[in-house]
Amino acid sequence: MLRTNTLKQKIQAGHPAFGLFCSIPSPTMVEMIGCADFDFVIIDTEHVLINPETLENMIRAADAAHLTPLVRVADANPGTILRALDSGAQGIVVPHVQSREQAEAIVRASRYYPEGMRSLNSGRPGAFGKGDLVAYMKKANEEILVIPMIESKEAVAQIDEILSVPGIDMVLEGAADLSQSYGVPWQTRGEIVRDALTHVQAAAARHGVPYCAIPRAREDVAAWQAKGVGVFVLGDERGIAFRALRSHLHTYQEACADETKGREHI
Repeated sequence: MLRTNTLKQKIQAGHPAFGLFCSIPSPTMVEMIGCADFDFVIIDTEHVLINPETLENMIRAADAAHLTPLVRVADANPGTILRALDSGAQGIVVPHVQSREQAEAIVRASRYYPEGMRSLNSGRPGAFGKGDLVAYMKKANEEILVIPMIESKEAVAQIDEILSVPGIDMVLEGAADLSQSYGVPWQTRGEIVRDALTHVQAAAARHGVPYCAIPRAREDVAAWQAKGVGVFVLGDERGIAFRALRSHLHTYQEACADETKGREHI
């Protein structure tokens, strides 16, 4: 059943909001992210193979943990967007948006009449037809977030056109692919990428569209906050888990090495 979008409420109230990409196809992982007090999760189906049943259960886990579930779809195909939303996602993140026409198509696929032409269904988000379905359509149009990702120099050049489309609720940076587009792969904090992101954020501010940043270092948060940015994606759980596992192992490896050295000096 479609819930009030607490992420949207936080954005509208000007409160900071923190999210995480979820790339491990597990409802338990989503529940852990919620229990860690993140505000939202972006379940990644662009780079990760997740079957439809698992995706729906990951969204259920987010609902249970009071976490706003967004889904990064693999592409802008209306059917792909439809299935994510019909599974209960409270927003879609669409990668590689590069034009006004693409942005318009995304909104059209994500919203019901009169704002779009999302295919009608009385499934899980509509409580299987338990209530007034016309009222559900209105609520869905109010609660669903439509979020394009800007990941190429072509998109940066078209950013004002993209963000002028009614129904775009937020814009998410994609510095990794953007760095490749500019010919400097993985230089996500390099000058040319940083300038492009600043350009996108300034356009978002002009159009009144919230900008979501992906800080790569602690000091990035303050820099974005100074520009009025308050929504952040703090990486993905795989990277965080990997670094935590490595750190945990190294702590005990070092303890063993210190003990060995201590015995050698006896």
